Amino acid sequence: MQPHRIVVVAFDQISPFHLSVPCLVFGETPPADGAYELLVCAAEGGRLSTTAGFDIAVAHGLEALAEARTIIVPSWRDPDERPPQALLDALIAAHRRGALIVGLCLGAYVLAAAGLLDGRRATTHWGWVEDFAARFPAVKVEAEKLYLEDGDLLTSAGTAAGLDCCLHLLRKDWGAEVANRVARRLVVAPHRQGGQAQFVEQPLPATSRDNRLGGLLDDVRTCLHRPHTLDSLAEQAAMSRRSFSRHFRQLTGSTLGDWLLAERLALSQRLLEGTEHSVEAIAGLAGFGSAVSLRQQFGRAFGVSPSAYRQTFQGRG
Repeated sequence: MQPHRIVVVAFDQISPFHLSVPCLVFGETPPADGAYELLVCAAEGGRLSTTAGFDIAVAHGLEALAEARTIIVPSWRDPDERPPQALLDALIAAHRRGALIVGLCLGAYVLAAAGLLDGRRATTHWGWVEDFAARFPAVKVEAEKLYLEDGDLLTSAGTAAGLDCCLHLLRKDWGAEVANRVARRLVVAPHRQGGQAQFVEQPLPATSRDNRLGGLLDDVRTCLHRPHTLDSLAEQAAMSRRSFSRHFRQLTGSTLGDWLLAERLALSQRLLEGTEHSVEAIAGLAGFGSAVSLRQQFGRAFGVSPSAYRQTFQGRG
């Protein structure tokens, strides 16, 4: 089987962190021998400077994009600068032949400059959302998302959200077990709840109540089959309903109902991927109550049935 070629596009004045994100996720510990072939290319020749004060040498030019299944633009140096036409043309050609194109952080500007995002949904760093929307009015900007997949195009919010996006891709290819293993190695959450709105303002300092609340949510994750309510959890946290709701939103960026649904869907995914439990049994274990409810919520969230999802991951990893 041919390895899945992933090509990361570097450029002069690149941030080393942005460049390292896809390399860490896909390059350091592949899920299986020959699973991925990771290359770094650049439109410019010669050595590339970085924002950290050192140079890097890139062995490949844009010809590397010709056979890539996934192309990742890990950011862009200046939203006011139009990317080189050769790079834009190469991205358009790759997209036309079926490659998955990913723009992390300000990399969305490169995809938009190529016209790939016209009529599509996209996100980017919260600090540049208004500028991006004004510059590319044909793009449907969803500023609250940490990352956003629209068919064969993906975009992510700033910096660390690139990790979220790359782990999402790894999970799609190899399932939750592999993605969680890589996330543990990187010491990051396999999946973060909430959206960019959490990061627009300086977060409130963590309090002893927030720490206690975090422990309570860890406990809830171990017993999602139980009927958790706002009142029951507020009582366990020794907080009023209103205070619990406020602290919960500060900690997670979402409501209790949305958080529980996301956790139950994530558990359902893991059970579908890693066990032989029936859909009915998984519905009970994840707290959906009935297979009908699981199928409805799963289909609404992921666009496929639980059975179809399980079939997709059979034999992987």
